[in-house]
Parts: sequence; C-alpha cells; structure tokens
Amino acid sequence: MIGRTVEQKELLRAFNSEQSEFVALYGRRRVGKTFLVNEFFNGQFSFRATGIESGTKREQLELFREELRRYGLVRCPRLTSWISAFSRLADLLEASTERKKVVFLDELPWFDTPCAGFLRAFESFWNGWAASRKDILLVVCGSATTWILKKMLRSRGGLHNRVTVQLPIAPFTLKECADYAAFKNLGFDEGQIAECYMAMGGVAYYWSLLREGESVAQGFDRLFFGETSVMRDEFKRLFSSLFRMERRHVEIVKALGRKKSGMTREEVLSALGEESNGDISESLAELAECGFLRKYNQPARVRRGAIYQLVDNYVLFYFHFLESWKGNDPQFWTHHYTSSKLNAWRGMAFERICFWHIPQIRNALGISGIGANVYSWRGMDSDGHGAQIDMLIDREDNTVSLCEMKYAQDEYELTAEEAAKIRRRGVLFQQVTKSRKSIQNVLVSTYGMRRSCHSGIIHREVTLSDLFR
Repeated sequence: MIGRTVEQKELLRAFNSEQSEFVALYGRRRVGKTFLVNEFFNGQFSFRATGIESGTKREQLELFREELRRYGLVRCPRLTSWISAFSRLADLLEASTERKKVVFLDELPWFDTPCAGFLRAFESFWNGWAASRKDILLVVCGSATTWILKKMLRSRGGLHNRVTVQLPIAPFTLKECADYAAFKNLGFDEGQIAECYMAMGGVAYYWSLLREGESVAQGFDRLFFGETSVMRDEFKRLFSSLFRMERRHVEIVKALGRKKSGMTREEVLSALGEESNGDISESLAELAECGFLRKYNQPARVRRGAIYQLVDNYVLFYFHFLESWKGNDPQFWTHHYTSSKLNAWRGMAFERICFWHIPQIRNALGISGIGANVYSWRGMDSDGHGAQIDMLIDREDNTVSLCEMKYAQDEYELTAEEAAKIRRRGVLFQQVTKSRKSIQNVLVSTYGMRRSCHSGIIHREVTLSDLFR
C-alpha cells in the first residue's frame, strides 16, 4: 500500500485493543478511504455494508438484510426498521467465533435517509450493545465529511465522545504520488508528476486513471478533453456526494475561484450579491473541513477578518479549463502544451502545490522543529502602496520567511524588477505590521535559481525536489 503509514498503525492498534473500538474515517470523495480499510483488513470482515447513494429507507434496509444473510445470518426476516436491523447485526456478531469482530459500514451518511430513525438505532447499537463488549471493532466511513463531523465527532447526543479513533484521510503528497506512479510504471519524472498534481492534487482515484505508456499531455487529453472524458463531470459528482444541499457550496467555490488570494467572509457575501447570511459561515467551515478551502488569519486581524482561499487542485483546474469547455479540440493539452496560457496556469498551480507541502518547505529550510504560523499577507501603507506575499512563515526564532514561488521549465533567473519588488514588499511588511523580526527571502522554484547580479536578494532556496522528500 502506498503511504497511509500513520493510519495503518492506528487501525492495527484498534484491532489489537483489549476493548471495543469505534473508528471513524473521513475525507473528500475519491481520496482512498474505502481502499485503505479493504486493503488493511484484506476483506476479512465479520460484517460489511455500503450505503446506497440517494437510496430510500426501504432500499437501504433491503441491502442491509442481504449483507446480513451473506455474512451468515441465513434466517433473517424482512427488515422494517433500523432498530431491528442492528438487532439482527448483534445476533450475527454474537454467533461469531472471531477474536475481534470487524464491522465496516461504508458511506454511512447514505444510510441516514429522512425520518428513517437510522442515527437513533445506530447510537443504541453502539452504546447499548457493542461498547460494553471487548471484541468489536466498528469502522465507519463516508465522503460526506460534514455529516461525519456533525453526527459522529461533534455529536452532543448519544454519540458524544464515543468515537475512539478519528482518521482524517488526506490526499497524497508529491512523494506518495511519485511512489504510486512508479508502482503503475508511468515513467514520469518529478516535473511531470508535479504537472499531474497541479490538475488532480493527491486524490488517489484520479491517479489510478493514468495509463502506462501515455505522456502527461496524452493522459490529460483523454481524461479531461476527449468526448468521453471521465473527469469532466467529476465536479458535479464531487459536491453532490459531499453535501446534501450542494448548490450553496458550489456558489461559494465559484466565487473564491475568481480571486487567487482568497476572500474574507464579507467579500464572499458581496461576490454572491448578499448583505448578510448566517449560513455562510457554516458553509465556509464545511468547505474548509473537506479540504477545498484554506482558512488563515493575517497578523493583527480579528477572527472575522479570516481569509478563505480555494486550494483544491482539481476544482481550480475545472474552473480554469473545463467549466466553459466547448469540446472542439480533444487534443487541447497536446496542441497547447508549450503555450503561454498553460504556462501561466502552471505558475499559479505551482503556488498551490507549495501550500500542500508546507512541512517539506519547512524541512528544507531546517526549521521543522521551530514553531511557526504560515499564511498569506496583503497590505497597504498610508501612501496607498500595496503588496501581497503569497506565503509567509512567521517563525518563533524571531524570523519571518517571505516565500516567492516561481515555476519555470529551467533554472529561474531573477530580474532587476523582481528583485526590487521583493525588497519593497519586505520593507512594507515591516512598516505595516510593525514587526521587528528579521526578514528572510526564500525562493521556492522548480529547478533552482540561476546566479546573477540580482540573486543576492534571496537568502534561501527550496526546489521542487525538496517537495518530494
């Protein structure tokens, strides 16, 4: 299995525990939650059932009954309620002779249809039967992250503090994608892997669609721009699977997709043409919890001034190329591979890759053990001169690292104009924030910096290879 080392250790600890354990996995669609559980337990479950997307109560119960029968409860009458369904599950497990009885309920939120009484029955099953035993390992999973968080992890009812192991499943890092690409024998170098990451992020399922023998351009044409491209409609499926009322969330990400540096809550409301809406904070929080947004506070700003920035690679790729795609060139990526349009997109996408790999950047700078806050900054002095810093590492060793992120096909050469810009923004940052910390200018680039008379403004360098470590 590629990656997931920490998650596997937690699952093993839960399996070997001397008490019953309740494990909740969550994460965005296609990230590999179900694959992790299936592979770790090698399909050896005492019971396993997967909810039906948009299924009715009757359909969900019938599926549950068929799974009970398949796992050995042959005499199982037709189920009319979730109370009876979990009672039959208890009967099945009591008859099992396995030392630890592993129950895997996949896509759990889909079982919770309106007025079905699922959650009350689930609570009764765990609190009234399973938790008092020592031999149950209950694993639940769902792409509807907000449901898992609200109903399981932050429950104020019967499931309050009942989950014993929380496993948020994050997208792969560049290193893990490189390992997966090698496993699939794709033959990509670091630059090609980075380009795939720019469009697909570290979502395992998306990477599984790439084929041996294809170039990056050929793969993109087939997956995104062909007549039967499987990734073109992924945007609609992505949000409908995560949120019950996805329209609001889609409106927000579309608004944020139009501003690279992000927006405050009030700016999002303005972009939506609204003056106030109590639900907007909840929707923003849900999108951040699902990994679509990055939330950060600038220094010396109150909490309500937090910035929300869209960082999901696939969603941004969709907005940039696919939302208005007319489908008149099935080889679009191949035909425009070296165009200025694609290179401009690569530049913006490289910045997002850097934000997905902050631990690797800190490690390359030798500050992994030093406390730090990472955020973006934008400010203006009294004369109206403004500046924006896309990545700022505010360190506890009395230093602030101002990161300039540059994508290039070769070594990056700093111009006189860019050197002056870097110098000015450092001065402006200290003036506006009143910071007395020393300034360290960092260049994060694909292949390093070509030495010139202007390169002295850069104190430290980080390269794409560092992000793969």
